[in-house]
Parts: sequence; C-alpha cells; structure tokens
Amino acid sequence: MQLPILTTERLILRSLTLEDAPEILRIRSDDRVNKFLDRPKATSIEDALAFIRKILAAKESFYWGISQKDNNTLIGSVCLWNIAIEKKSAEIGYELYPDFQGKGIMQEAITAVIRYGFESAGFNVITALSSADNDKSIRLLEQNNFVKDTNFEYISKEEADNLVGYILKKIPGA
Repeated sequence: MQLPILTTERLILRSLTLEDAPEILRIRSDDRVNKFLDRPKATSIEDALAFIRKILAAKESFYWGISQKDNNTLIGSVCLWNIAIEKKSAEIGYELYPDFQGKGIMQEAITAVIRYGFESAGFNVITALSSADNDKSIRLLEQNNFVKDTNFEYISKEEADNLVGYILKKIPGA
C-alpha cells in the first residue's frame, strides 16, 4: 500500500525514511512525549531504525511523519491504525516534539488525516485513546468533535484500561 503524501498550509505528512532515525529517536526518547504513552522508551539509533523498519513493513496502518513545508526535519507523527475492516473504523494516534506543541501543528495534521480517513480510506468511525491526565490531547480530540465512547461501542473496556476512549463518526453524506 502506497502511503499518500498529505499537505496542509504549513505541513507535509509523508512516509518515514531511514534518514528520520535521529528525529524518531529524539521524539521516542523524550520523557515529555512518553509521559502519557504506554511504550518502551527508545534508547538508541538502532531502536529508532527498528521502529521505522516496522512501520515501513506494516500493511494495515497509515503512519505519516510530520514535517514543516520549509524544513523536511521530522517533528512528529500521526497515524491511523488498529483498523477494524468489519466496523470500517481505525484508531488515530499522534505525537509531536514538545518544541512544536501549542502552535496548532497537530490540529492541522489531524484535520488532514481525519479527512483522508473518511474521504479516501473509507472509514465511518475514527477512535482515539487518551490518558485521562493528558488534557492537551483530550482538548484536541474534543475540538475535532470526538466524543467519549461511553457505551464501549467501538472501544472495549479492556482496550480502554486506564484510558479514555473517544469516537468520531463520519457524517452521512459529508
């Protein structure tokens, strides 16, 4: 599956390359980024390269690196993964290096990815899981019309664990 390049006013969302390893290491080893994520911390360039290879080999997900139009350096990522074909749903995930947070970058990126998910990939629902303590992520989801999946219709209680599940349904005819 060829990952499409998505562009916004300020950003390019593109496939990762092995040359992104230093930035992947910087993002995935940063305690501020990892604070709300349940994953092992990257500790070496080899960890970053292994992660990139895993992403590039994945067939059932969409994973974009985020860079600014005027600078190809990776500053974050956004993905659609945990795809459930029968439910026509996918989970959105995202991370952004802290120096770039609070500037509307992730808002711009997820707007493009949500549009792609509904208009091109054929999803009817996009889910998200967030730590209940991650106020910035919850605010971002709510600003994009995600609502809590209180009935566990798309996100099971087991999946949610200590997280808050959110859903965004495609508006019919949109």
